[in-house]
Amino acid sequence: MTEVSESRVTEEVSAPAEADPLVIGQRIRHLRVEQGLTLARLGELVGRQAPYLSQIENGKRETTLSLLGGIASALGTDVAGLLDPTPPSRRAELEIALRRAQADPLFRELGLPDLQPSARLPDEALEHIVRLFAELKRQRGVRAQTPEEARKTNAALREEMRDRGNYFPAIEGLARDALDAVGHRDGPLPQRKLADLARHFGFTVRPVQELPASVRSLVDQRNGRIYIPQRDELDSRSARTVVLQTLGHLALGHADPGRFGEFLRQRVEANYFAGAVLMPEDAAVARLQAAKEARDLSVAELEELFGVSYEMAAHRFTNLATRHLDIPVHFVRSDADGVIWKAYENNGVPFPADPDGAIEGQRLCAQWATRQVFSSEEKFDLHYQYTDTPSGTYWCVTYLEGDREPSHAITVGARFAEAKYFRGRDTRRRSRSRCPEGPCCREPDPQLVQKWDGKVWPSPRPHSHVLAALPAGTFPGVDLAEAYAFLERAEAAE
Repeated sequence: MTEVSESRVTEEVSAPAEADPLVIGQRIRHLRVEQGLTLARLGELVGRQAPYLSQIENGKRETTLSLLGGIASALGTDVAGLLDPTPPSRRAELEIALRRAQADPLFRELGLPDLQPSARLPDEALEHIVRLFAELKRQRGVRAQTPEEARKTNAALREEMRDRGNYFPAIEGLARDALDAVGHRDGPLPQRKLADLARHFGFTVRPVQELPASVRSLVDQRNGRIYIPQRDELDSRSARTVVLQTLGHLALGHADPGRFGEFLRQRVEANYFAGAVLMPEDAAVARLQAAKEARDLSVAELEELFGVSYEMAAHRFTNLATRHLDIPVHFVRSDADGVIWKAYENNGVPFPADPDGAIEGQRLCAQWATRQVFSSEEKFDLHYQYTDTPSGTYWCVTYLEGDREPSHAITVGARFAEAKYFRGRDTRRRSRSRCPEGPCCREPDPQLVQKWDGKVWPSPRPHSHVLAALPAGTFPGVDLAEAYAFLERAEAAE
C-alpha cells in the first residue's frame, strides 16, 4: 500500500482511471454506515486500524485488491461493487465534487481554507458551493477574448494549415465514408441525399421561421433535429452548406469549445467537412488533374460542376491543389477597402501582417487584384492579373461577390511559375506592388505631402469593434438563452 498526497489524488481523479480513490472511499463509507459498522469494527474485520481505513474512505490512500476484497466481504458485497465508478448517493457525489473543486488551482486562488464535508454540513450548502464553483470556472473559461488574443490564436492556426498544405486527410476520410453511406460519388449533392446524410448521423433537418438571430443553425441533440432558416430567408445552396457544416461538427465529435482557439479550429474543420462532401475528393481531383494537364485549371469550373458558391469552390481548391497538383496557392477574401477578412497562403505571397503575425484586419496593397477589381470596368467578370511583389511575381483570379452586402472579393492565386496551368494566364493586366518593403500605396505622393502636411485634420470614421472584446460565451456571439428558449418552444410544438 502507498500513501498518496492530495495532489496525487487530484491527478488520479482527473484522469479517466477505473479505480477512482474518492469514489471507492465513498462507496465503502456508504455501505459501512448503511450496515451500522464503525470504522473500528470494520478495522477488526479486515485487520487494519481505523485511522488507516479513514484515509481510504477519504480518498487519500490507495488500497490493494486483496484488502479491497476483504473490505468487500466484510460489507457483504464484491470488489466490482466497490470499483463501480458511480457515486453511491447524491450526497457522496457532492462531497466528491467539493474535494475535486478544492484541489483545483482556481479554487486555491481564492485563498479560502479547506472545508471538510462533515455530517453537519447540509446537502443544500454543499449543492450551493459546488454549483457556484462550477459557474466560476465556466465564467473564467469563457471570458471575452480580446482582439489581440484572437489574432494570435488565428495566426497560430493558419501556420498549422500552411504546414499541412491545408489538407486534412482524416476529414477527407470521414466525408468519403458519409458519402458512401448515401451512395453519392460525383456532381451536385441532391436535396434528398442531404436528407439521407442527416439521417445517417441520426438527425432530421427542420426549416423554421424565427430562428434565433445569433445562429445559422441550431442542433437539438435530445430529439435529433437540426433547425435552419426556411427557404425565404436562406437560398437552397446556402442551406445545404449550413446543414453540412453543422453535420461536420457532429461527425467530428466536437465538444463545447473551452477556448477561443478550439472554437476557431472547430469552425475550420466543419467548413472543411462541408467542402469535402459537396466536392468529393476523388471526383474533384480527377477533374483538377485533367485540367492541369490541359493547362485549364479554374475555380469557376469547380463552382459549376458541383453547384457550390465561388468561395466554397475556392476553399476546396486550396485543400487539394498542393496535395494533388503540387501547386502552392494563396486565398484571400477582402472588402472594398482592401481589409482582409479571411486568408491563407503557402506560396510566400507577402500578405500584410501585424507584429503577432495576424493578417485578418490588415489592409492589402492597392495594386493587388483584390483592390483593383472594385474599380474595374468589368468588375463582375473574372478578373485575372499578374502582380510583381518584393517576394516575386504572382498570378491570380478574383471574383467579386455581387450578392453580398457589402461586396467582397474572393481571390485565388499562384506563383508565376505555376500560372501556366491556369485559365486566364494570358491576361495582360499587370501591376507592381512595393508593399510592404518600399514606397507604394501606403505613403502619399511627396509633392502632396509638401503641400498638405500639417494643414489637414481628418476625422476618421469610427469602428466600434476596434476596442471592443470579442463576444463572450462558449460559442462566441451566440445568445444561448435565446437558443434554449427556441428549442423549448419547438419541442413543445411537436
